[in-house]
Amino acid sequence: MALGMMLDRLSPQAPDALLALIRLHAADAREDKIDLGVGVYRTEEGGTPVFAAIKAAEQVLVDKQDSKSYLGPEGDVGFVNALMPYIFGRDATMGGRITGMQTPGGTGAVRLALALAAKAGVRRVHMGVPSWPNHAQILADLGMELAPFDHANPDGTANLDAVLAAINSASDAEAVLLHACCHNPTGIDYTADHWAQIAAAFAASGTFPIIDAAYQGLGQGLEEDAAGMRSVLTAVPEAFIAYSCDKNFGQYRDRVGAFYVLAKEQSTLDTAFSNANALARAAWSMPPDHGGAAVRIILRDPDMTKQWLAELDEMRARMRKVRDALAKAGTAGRIDLTPLGTQNGLFAMLPVTKEEVATLREEHGIYMAASGRINIAGLTTGNLPKFIAALSAVAN
Repeated sequence: MALGMMLDRLSPQAPDALLALIRLHAADAREDKIDLGVGVYRTEEGGTPVFAAIKAAEQVLVDKQDSKSYLGPEGDVGFVNALMPYIFGRDATMGGRITGMQTPGGTGAVRLALALAAKAGVRRVHMGVPSWPNHAQILADLGMELAPFDHANPDGTANLDAVLAAINSASDAEAVLLHACCHNPTGIDYTADHWAQIAAAFAASGTFPIIDAAYQGLGQGLEEDAAGMRSVLTAVPEAFIAYSCDKNFGQYRDRVGAFYVLAKEQSTLDTAFSNANALARAAWSMPPDHGGAAVRIILRDPDMTKQWLAELDEMRARMRKVRDALAKAGTAGRIDLTPLGTQNGLFAMLPVTKEEVATLREEHGIYMAASGRINIAGLTTGNLPKFIAALSAVAN
């Protein structure tokens, strides 16, 4: 083989649209530009600060951490266990039926969940769309088929009929992937009654659930955001859960996640966990420890936990305030903003065309994804009037 010929077989890949949007926003000299694209929390002042609780925990690490030696593919077990009561409730292990491991962010947890499902024979995954784009990319990379269904109704509510149909029609070589709360990118969550029906459908059909819990605490509250997921886990013999601390602890660049397995009995749990460990060892060997260690320190210290919860409450309250203001505005051109008041989390979808998105960017300095997804936290008391006026002018 001639030197260099192997790389000639590769085809150029399209650049990440969000990264391109970041560059466009950075190059825009307008002082009143608005960034609604990047999916991180922002304060009223536009910053994405490090949690004070994280800073305090990191100082403990500086003062007391005595080694950077390997922890193993399961990562910081203390971190994994400390999270469990917040995710799964008072009986955190559900009678010894749940175990977990640390992963590089929520993305690593989703990747591990889908890879382990594939190893167990799952070939097709049902998922509501639109969804987080990386879900589809991971499925494609693993050679798994995506079976899409409509996540939302036109009125801004969740499409319960579609998810129930997917659960009830799935074969034993299929799974259904659901967002636990604060759906990305729509912000449209299932109600408590919806979750009860979803749990009953999983129990009756035997379909395997995979739950992506990336935003706990950013919707209605820690307990409220976990309630639907817990109803499913109580009803089924087995499931996978992918969890992220990147948002609710503000640890985006530290990549802090966890993967959990629910199994019907100890022997099955041990076998699943051994396979997860093997997959993790081959993929990233050991997860990054620093962020997980900081979370462990916080959750083991009552004062730090209280501080973290207060900061999380402040984030959630600010996003709720923005949503309430949008809902109160009523309409912007042809767009009804009122459903945004009942939706949750960082994101919402606006029914705008790609051409309208381009006009908002070029004429008004408002940056959002071409799909119409906006980051609610990019809006503030100061820029909301401009946003609504621009949307009214463009989406007429």
